[in-house]
Amino acid sequence: MPPSMFGLSAKPLCGRYLSFAEREEIALLRVQGYSMQEVARRLGRVASTISRELRRNAATRSGGLAYRATTAQWHAERAARRPKQAKLACNAALRTYVEERLAGVVVAPSGAPVPGPVVSWKSRRHGPRKDRRWANAWSPEQIARRLPVDFADDATMRISHEAIYQALFVQGRGALRRELTACLRTGRVLRMPRARTRGRGKTFLSPEIMISQRPAEAADRTVPGHWEGDLILGLGSSAIGTLVERTTRFTLLLYLPRMAGHGHEARVKNGPALAGHGAEAVRDAISRTIVTLPEQLRRSLTWDQGAEMAQHARLKIEAGVRVYFCDPHSPWQRGTNENTNGLLRQYFPKGTDLSMHSANGHRQVND
Repeated sequence: MPPSMFGLSAKPLCGRYLSFAEREEIALLRVQGYSMQEVARRLGRVASTISRELRRNAATRSGGLAYRATTAQWHAERAARRPKQAKLACNAALRTYVEERLAGVVVAPSGAPVPGPVVSWKSRRHGPRKDRRWANAWSPEQIARRLPVDFADDATMRISHEAIYQALFVQGRGALRRELTACLRTGRVLRMPRARTRGRGKTFLSPEIMISQRPAEAADRTVPGHWEGDLILGLGSSAIGTLVERTTRFTLLLYLPRMAGHGHEARVKNGPALAGHGAEAVRDAISRTIVTLPEQLRRSLTWDQGAEMAQHARLKIEAGVRVYFCDPHSPWQRGTNENTNGLLRQYFPKGTDLSMHSANGHRQVND
């Protein structure tokens, strides 16, 4: 039983957290000279959990890092108290650093600021389906990784990217100005739920072209020539295709202009995709772009299960590239392409008309 100095928590701990009994066991095993790996094995925990426990909750009054179960439980109880003041709310220097980099201003070579489109702040939603304020903005991940470089000797200037996102998205932890969400590449002011309705099966898929059948050399990135692809969608069913080489991260943009009659003629069932990113248009764009590369750089292409790749068999014949498909709802299987698309959203924001960008504009972004 824990000592009387520790009151019962309002909410019992789940198995995810170490209990007082487990902390007593850790203290006894460490005194007996067992390694962290052996302690973890005996408790049925991973070694990183034991390492983190010894580092965070050790007693420091004696000048060392002696581990005592009662002291460790007190540290854990204190850290678990809620509500807890956000780090950005109580550290003005850190908050200023984060805000300045989230709201970086785009400047011309002369040093004059470039205002870009006028975007009004609407208190809760700034209009994610419209143009966003131009900003030479850092992502929360870039800010979090840069802090240890700029403040190597100041441990107070540290924050995780998740804490920055929560300060922007979560009401009650809003230490940052909400209008800074206009500078995020995604343009979201609310997080999107992970759950999605499962789609129906695709008739053009078969087991032999699934990602599990892709050559092992593509997975370990040792041989160039294996690509990942997807579409960036915009307003009015506009789209831009992206191809990213897995080894070098070399990126190609696919120009997908709208077909004649889009927006003027009535939609015909099973007719051509006038928006410009139907199966035929995507096949032709990939063939036209990728055949300019040497044959040894056209080994495979990994795509999601979108209907725009329904003519993959003809693409294999025309371009000489084998196409493999990811599992349903598994974007991490094309992680390189997903990350690149997120970076490209700085140039092609969500909710804007992507058809306004010409092929020459694509080449400039590509360069």
